[in-house]
Amino acid sequence: MIDRLKKMLPSQQSMQNNRWLNWMGPRLFHPRLWRFHRKGVSLGVGIGVFFAFLIPIAQIPLAAVLSMWLRANIPAAALATIVNNPLTFPPVYYAAWELGRWILSLAQHDASALEKGDNQGSALSTGLSEVSQGGTSGWFDLIVGHMDSIGKPMALGALIFACVFSVLGYVLVQLVWIRRVRRRRSNRLLGNRP
Repeated sequence: MIDRLKKMLPSQQSMQNNRWLNWMGPRLFHPRLWRFHRKGVSLGVGIGVFFAFLIPIAQIPLAAVLSMWLRANIPAAALATIVNNPLTFPPVYYAAWELGRWILSLAQHDASALEKGDNQGSALSTGLSEVSQGGTSGWFDLIVGHMDSIGKPMALGALIFACVFSVLGYVLVQLVWIRRVRRRRSNRLLGNRP
């Protein structure tokens, strides 16, 4: 499986010839950043998963820069960012918003605001009806007005997801790698017996 992954990833030589990466200099091409060893790969996976859940754009460049700084495996970090892709963004960020909302106890506040007939609900319905009729002037006000109720919980939930899943990714790679090495070692010992 690792051999298949190595074939899919760009080679160090092709990246050295890439004119867009010249600004990083020789530090990007340090041998430790490209070797497949347990510590580097697991750290790269952790970094990649962290940025995959935290930020919906520029995940690979951010993961590569942090991997370069922490001496983690850059291909593993880049590949791990695909755990959260455009197909999974909506459910992941909705779950992050729900988690953040639950943590911040906004569910109770929102329910009481709807029962009282708060202006936020009417502003939301007015803005949505205006946007559906082709008007865009209320769209920006609608987003900015609800950023406090949407943005904070989503950011908190995304941060929690990023931390938890990056640690899980790191630990999972460590465990799988150790198990694989032990299995190879035991097969070698069993194969050498007369």
